Parts: sequence; structure tokens; C-alpha cells
Amino acid sequence: MGVQSYSMRKMTLPQMLDATRQLGLQYIEAFMMHLPYFSSREQWESMKRTVAQSGIEVLAYGVVSFDRNEQAARTIFEFAKAMGIPVITADPAPESFAYLPRLCEEFRIPIAIHNHGPNTRYDTIRSVEEAMRGRPEWIGACIDTAHFLRSGEDPVAALQRFGKRTYAVHLKDVKDRTQFTLLGKGDLDLVGFLRTLKRIGFKGCLALEYEENPDDPLPDLQACLVAVRDALKRA
Repeated sequence: MGVQSYSMRKMTLPQMLDATRQLGLQYIEAFMMHLPYFSSREQWESMKRTVAQSGIEVLAYGVVSFDRNEQAARTIFEFAKAMGIPVITADPAPESFAYLPRLCEEFRIPIAIHNHGPNTRYDTIRSVEEAMRGRPEWIGACIDTAHFLRSGEDPVAALQRFGKRTYAVHLKDVKDRTQFTLLGKGDLDLVGFLRTLKRIGFKGCLALEYEENPDDPLPDLQACLVAVRDALKRA
């Protein structure tokens, strides 16, 4: 269990790492404003030391965009490799698939296609499946549970269909496809989702994400963790 650092986007990197420890967690998916890949190589080393000293482990990074610019994409992969990050969550443009499998294999880092809600490039289970079809297993999925619900899709069904090609999860809830809520207060079948994660042997970052209160996120994140622990007892 980890947290998407976007939930704490108004904090500095050290503040976010400290808040993660306060939550009793040691894993994150890092948002790019906490770990900017576009900073200098010297800053990469400084950020890596800061993370290492905190005791927090970065299990995923994103969500990043890939377009036709392979050199820009290479920088992202070089950053992830330098930081020891095992998965990149992404919104890849169709033309980026001309080089992404090759970069994934070169750096031994998979990408996980992130669904981002209605009328976006990857808004349905089918659209993610079509992007993965015929491509090597380096190309997988990041299931955002609330965004699938917003698109009228079942996150449990997505997990069942993507199976072991699910490399990352953004765990959050929504009510009636419009109102983001605390986990357990919306329409997500949290018990069923966690049960299915166990069934497929998910090994990635189960990243709690709550976007609604960036000025004071910890109480809401704590409440979400309580819901997760309760659901795990029944999963």
C-alpha cells in the first residue's frame, strides 16, 4: 500500500515524504512536481538522496505523456533508471508506440497506461486493451478506479481483463460518476477490487489517491486508509 504523491501536491518533496511516513506508509507513486525529471542531472542525485534518507521507496512515477519525440521520452526513462523507479505510468499518444516497446526493453522498465476519465484517450477498458493488443508485455495498465467509474466502467472488470498486465493502481472513489469521495463512500466495490488484486497476484504500487483537499490532505487520506484496512478484512 502506497500513496500517489499528487494527493499532497502543495507540499515540498521533504514535506511529502514526511507526510507519507505520518500515514504509516513507505511506498509512493511520485508525481512529477515532487520529482521533476526535467531538472538537471545533479538535481536527480540530490532528489535520490533525499528520498533514500527518508526511508520511502518510489515504486512508480507519473502520470507522464509520451508523444512522437523519442529523445524526450528517453530522458524520462533515463530519469526513472537513475532513480531506481520500476514502473512509469503514462498517457502515451498512438505515435509513441513506434518506440516505447524498444525503450521499455532497453531500460527494463514497463509503462502502465493510465485511464483518465470520460472523453480522454484511454477512457474505457476497451481503449486500454486496444492499446496493449499485439504489443509486448512491457506495455501494461495503470487502473485508476474512480476514472473508470466516471466513464461508466467497472474497475473490478478492468482488473480481471488486464490481469497480470496491471502494473499500477490509483485507488480512489467517486459517487454517481461525478463526485469524488473518500474510499468506501462512493460506488467502488472496494472489497471486490482488493480481492481481485490478491487473486491476480498484483505486486505493484497500490497507490491511494485523494485529490479533493490539497490544502490539508492527511485527515482524508487517513480516513481512506481506515476504509482499506476494513475492506481487507473482508477481501
